[in-house]
Amino acid sequence: MEQYKKEFIEFMIDCNVLKFGDFVTKSGRKTPFFVNTGFYRTGAQLKRLGEYYAEAINAEFGLDFDVLFGPAYKGIPLTVATTMSIAEMYDEDIKYCSNRKEVKDHGDKGILLGSPIEDGDKVVIIEDVTTAGTSIQETLPIIKAQGDVDVMGLVVSVDRMERGQGEKSALTEIEENYGIKTTAIVTMAEVVEHLYNREYKGRVIIDDTLKAAIDAYYDQYGVK
Repeated sequence: MEQYKKEFIEFMIDCNVLKFGDFVTKSGRKTPFFVNTGFYRTGAQLKRLGEYYAEAINAEFGLDFDVLFGPAYKGIPLTVATTMSIAEMYDEDIKYCSNRKEVKDHGDKGILLGSPIEDGDKVVIIEDVTTAGTSIQETLPIIKAQGDVDVMGLVVSVDRMERGQGEKSALTEIEENYGIKTTAIVTMAEVVEHLYNREYKGRVIIDDTLKAAIDAYYDQYGVK
């Protein structure tokens, strides 16, 4: 596993973003792990998060694209932090863009914040965690409405590796339904691999009991 992935897993724990226990997801699934990206709350945390996203994007898509698009609201700080990190780390000046939830009828009218999207632009979409595809259903028409645009793919921070709306993983469904590549900074399999029976800051995060609960969750909701 690449070093930046290991560091990102530990970074999520330090930021209280990755938690283990008893939770219920938005879709109603009882889960032993939860990823809450709302706990990235400081400038230093956002700077590091942008750097991890930048490495994941470069590894999967390269940097030959024009616009990084982050759907409102959580995608807005992600696009800003990541495009700044790409500029600093790789000396590539990628434009950032997000949508508004409501179209403005005054000032800089329209639905977009940041850079316009123009004919011929290559676009990468950035989100927080694996979605069931509902966000993409709303996001793609907004991007496509801007012109003849090449949507290269989607990057998320964590791939939960569970079924989406059918039998396949949510990211696989997005790839098949919309014809775009998807990637994540880390997958839950990599999280388990890195933390299982390994001490981090004096404690074992994933012991045998928690590992059994995670395995049981994937027996029920994992990809067949």
